[in-house]
Order: sequence, then structure tokens, then C-alpha cells
Amino acid sequence: MGIPLLQKAFVGAYIVKQHLARRKRYPLVLMLEPLFRCNLACAGCGKIDYPNEILNQRLPLADCLKAADECGAPVVSIAGGEPLLHKELPEVVKGLIARRKFVYLCTNALLMEKKLDQYEPSPFFVWSVHLDGDKEMHDKSVCQTGVYDRAVSAIKAAKERGFRVNINCTLFNNMDPERVAAFFDTVKGLGVDGITVSPGYAYERAPDQQHFLNREKTKHLFRDLFSRGNGGKNWSFSQSSLFLDFLAGNQTYHCTPWGNPTRTVFGWQRPCYLLGEGYAKSYKELMEETDWDSYGTGNYEKCADCMVHSGYEATAVKDVIAHPLKALGVALRGIRTEGPMAPEIPLDKQRPAQFVFSRHVELKLREVRESKARPKQPTAAE
Repeated sequence: MGIPLLQKAFVGAYIVKQHLARRKRYPLVLMLEPLFRCNLACAGCGKIDYPNEILNQRLPLADCLKAADECGAPVVSIAGGEPLLHKELPEVVKGLIARRKFVYLCTNALLMEKKLDQYEPSPFFVWSVHLDGDKEMHDKSVCQTGVYDRAVSAIKAAKERGFRVNINCTLFNNMDPERVAAFFDTVKGLGVDGITVSPGYAYERAPDQQHFLNREKTKHLFRDLFSRGNGGKNWSFSQSSLFLDFLAGNQTYHCTPWGNPTRTVFGWQRPCYLLGEGYAKSYKELMEETDWDSYGTGNYEKCADCMVHSGYEATAVKDVIAHPLKALGVALRGIRTEGPMAPEIPLDKQRPAQFVFSRHVELKLREVRESKARPKQPTAAE
């Protein structure tokens, strides 16, 4: 089972509570990025091209836990960069679990076996290992040989110690559905608990812009993939059945970027995990002062091709709660891979893209340099 019953119960109760309180916008998953530094240089990621003064920044333990308290989301996905480079990460995870948050620690697994002793198995904790296909596919994706083998070794070691382990797989436009299906069969054989799958989205910082998917290609790719796995039922996904149905073109959903708010070293990222168009100092400011209607497919040119889980999983989960029989039917029958697709969102009224991502980098650099220039204050012991 990709999503354990305990998590389903917690998240379901949380959503019902939000509906009873008549809250229009509320978070499901906190995307916590405590650092941008990484020990890989993947072609599809633009995080490590920040200046060293930014890459050397870390969100301290107190700020990580404060973000979870401010936000209140029942699930926390810790990403990066490579989170295991953060020295306080074991304490961050313990603090989140103590708050009964479901923690997904996203990692490329290069340091995972070395760090396993710093963590304990828990129904609230999942290792989420980045694997973009079989050995050849993944090593090419991360631009380094041998990474796939080390990730598989770490997965086996974690399973032997009783941890829950998922894989996080991003699919690009040059991927062969037959090979991806075979890869999913392989990770199933490793005892992996769930698969998180998402189409690659061409956000502006990514250095390789050639291999991302548009919405039409995304739908056909996932139909081809799911048709090789009994409508997807052969594999255990850590995602809602209706989000997977959306990827195959069977649902028309609008993005809910507030469902997965993102906290980084810059602050609370506007509007979502993939677009950095300004930052708020607090979660309250993010929610109340962001012009949410300016973003999403059909509203903004940058969002035109996005079908990523960070924007649409929350939409699908809310639909599951609102229409449980529809979700159950998809889960039992499998994803439909033939026939007409759901209507697409029209793009004729979307506003043009604005390229503003570098502004927050300039502000943070100024802040770091001013902090270094200030004379050190003597401590009480001095």
C-alpha cells in the first residue's frame, strides 16, 4: 500500500476539519528546503547554480520546526539540495515526528547508508529516494555513474532495518514507457513501499530545458505507462488515484499551489515549489498577500505545461474527499488508458511570463554580506 492507512486517516480527518471550518485555502504538504547545496549536479535541477554564499546557507532547527508549526500541514516533505548534508537534520526529523507530522525525507541516497543510524523507523517517517528509472536512465539523469547502484544498496539497507522507503521518480519526454514499466517492476521487487511519480516541468532555473514534458505529451506518456501495468494497479503509488487519473488525461483539475507551500532559506516561496517569484517573511503573509488567482495553468504562461504533484496532488486529494466513490472506482478499475481525454484548460487568457527569479538572490546576498560585515558581538563569557 503506497499510502499507509494511518496517514490516510490523519490527512482525511484534517481535510474534513478544514471543510467544516469553511477554509477556502489550506495546506496539505509543507515543502521544506533547509538548504540548496547538493552533492550531485543533475541536468534537470537549477538549485546548485546559486552563488556559494547562498549554497552555504542553512535553515536552522528552530526555523524548520517553526515553519511546520506556522503552516500546520499534516505532511512534511524535506527536500533540497541534498537534505542529508544538513547537520541538524536528525533533530529536524525527530521534532517533526514529535509533532505527529508524516515526514518524507527526499534524498539522492549517496549519504543514506552512512546516516541510517541517525534515524529510527517510525510510522511517521519515510525515506524518499530519488530514482529516475533503471541504472542507465538514472545515472544519465543525475550526470554521474554509479549513483543508481548506491541508491539501491541504501534502499536494501533501510528496508532491512525496518524503515519505510519510497522512490521519487520524475519522467521526462525522452523516456520509454516500456523501460519505465520494467523499472517499476524492479523496485517493486526491492520491497519499496511506494512510488511517487511526476512529469518533469521546465521551471526557469533548470539548465536542461530540452527534455521536459508539455501537457499533451504528459498524458500520452502516462497512458502508455499505465497500460503496461494493468491500469497502474500492478504498482503501489504514494499518490491519490485521482491524481494518477489526472496525469493520464482523465480529469480536468486546476492547480492549488497553496496546497504545498514551500519554506526555503529565502523565506516562504511565492507561489509554489517550482516558481520562485518572491518570498514572504511568514506563512500568514504568504497566504494573505499572494495573488493566487494570477498563477496556475490558464492564468500564467509559466504554468501552461505544468502537471506536477506539488500543484495538483492537493487538488486531487480534495476531490477524493468530495467524491469518494469516484476515487474508489478508479482505484478498483485502474487508470483508463484509452478513449477521449477530459477537456483541457484554455490558455487564451493567460498573462505573459515575468522573469523575476534573480531578485531574491540579490537581496539574500546583500543580507549575508551585511551580516558578515557587522562586528561580532561579545558573548557573556567574554
